[in-house]
Amino acid sequence: MGGGLAGLGFALRAAEKTCITVLTKEDIMDSNSSLAQGGVAAVMKPPDNFDKHVNDTLKVGQGLSDRKAVETLVHNGPKQIKWLREQGVTFSKTDGELDLTREGGHSARRVVHAGDITGYEIQKTIVKKALDTENIKIIENTIAIDLLIKKGACTGVRALDRVNSQIVEYYADTTVLATGGVGQLYAKTSNPPVATGDGIAMAWRAGARLRDLEFVQFHPSILDKGGSPYFLISEAVRGEGGVLVNSEKEAFMTRYHPMQDLAPRDIVSRAIIEEQKKGPVYIDIRDRDKKYLKDRFPGIYAECFKRGIRMDQDLIPVSPAAHYFCGGVKTDLMGRSSIQGLWVIGESACTGVHGANRMASNSLLECLVFSDIASRFIEKKGQEFPEKVVVDEAVSETGASQDYRNIIENTMWKYVGIHRDIPDLLITQKKLDRIYTKTKTQLKKGVSASNIESMNLACLARLITMAAHTRTESRGTHMLNEYPVRDNENWLKHIEFEKEKKYLVNHGDR
Repeated sequence: MGGGLAGLGFALRAAEKTCITVLTKEDIMDSNSSLAQGGVAAVMKPPDNFDKHVNDTLKVGQGLSDRKAVETLVHNGPKQIKWLREQGVTFSKTDGELDLTREGGHSARRVVHAGDITGYEIQKTIVKKALDTENIKIIENTIAIDLLIKKGACTGVRALDRVNSQIVEYYADTTVLATGGVGQLYAKTSNPPVATGDGIAMAWRAGARLRDLEFVQFHPSILDKGGSPYFLISEAVRGEGGVLVNSEKEAFMTRYHPMQDLAPRDIVSRAIIEEQKKGPVYIDIRDRDKKYLKDRFPGIYAECFKRGIRMDQDLIPVSPAAHYFCGGVKTDLMGRSSIQGLWVIGESACTGVHGANRMASNSLLECLVFSDIASRFIEKKGQEFPEKVVVDEAVSETGASQDYRNIIENTMWKYVGIHRDIPDLLITQKKLDRIYTKTKTQLKKGVSASNIESMNLACLARLITMAAHTRTESRGTHMLNEYPVRDNENWLKHIEFEKEKKYLVNHGDR
């Protein structure tokens, strides 16, 4: 389930051994992968090396990244760039060599990119490859409802076929969740409308263990002009010389972190929120000429121009928005969840790579590396696609749960966002518990895409809130006002959920 880079990366490799059915909620190009601007972080040449990339990632993860997972990620980086180029992806070059840029948290230039539309270029290429692969069947406009579990093992998925208005069940030896993130939990997000955390919520209801849910990353620089849809101003703009300035035109990041404008995202986002108390915050890249900006950032330049901003002449107003989910379904380094037969990859998974905060451009790399590893453990099967069964059950595509969704995203933005405090979190917890109960009742009245999504959003919102008031410290993307500092003595731990039970697991224990 899921047609982004993780899902299709897995499918293309596993299709060499067996038949793969890929279910996507909407269009195959509709994913966070397609929207990724920055690139893929990988060590490509000296003086950069694996140790530097590993250490940068661990530092940004603030003590909760799993070293073995990070090493697995980093050491497989160059191989994944090679694989993408073999599929036909064209990356930007300078003087015949890959053009490497730098983003937040990185100590070296190691981000391989295709202008400022890297995700789109990759997605476009692998979608074409998947459509041309005989052993891959892509079924669009199908939203998963729940996993099928028999004797404690996952045997497939129950889903809504939105084209034919039917409930269908797919049965398979292996089920892979690659359903992406949870950005739609928040009123302001860089994520597309499909990012409602469906796979993570389904896995939890099925009994899979979730981990690190309190760590939601907010990207510092969403274009703050023209309203929704929110448009990302890539970190690469700052990597190529853009500077954050406040309403007094002061380059303020010198006061917040030694890495200044390329500090980790949690630090930059909080700094912007602080500076916005005095007025708007901008990115200033006016020292770069128009030709350079149009060539290096064609998509961003065009979007800014459409909204009345000339990057070479004007300041670019920016503000933080929900961007990436560092937590998810707990997996081992092969992508296996705690449920037999259920694998999870991409943003839906918690592999241990990101810890309390994700470093820029490690996400596409994670999709590539762990989808590749997972595909190696798929057994060779016969040349038959998973069995599909139509279920005789009422469907109601006129779901009436949009009000719940609006309440959830505004509540999460206000109380479970960049800054949090315990009294508000506890009140929010009770409110979300009630909403989750109501969304489950609504789904029983009529199965619709909007009802499914609202139930999943409510499910994850309450779990994230529970994790947030449990972690009585501030670390990475989790900032608790009553406990503003990191507490390594008591909180080198992970919060995990399995059904309604909550566990505290020491860091290093899997």
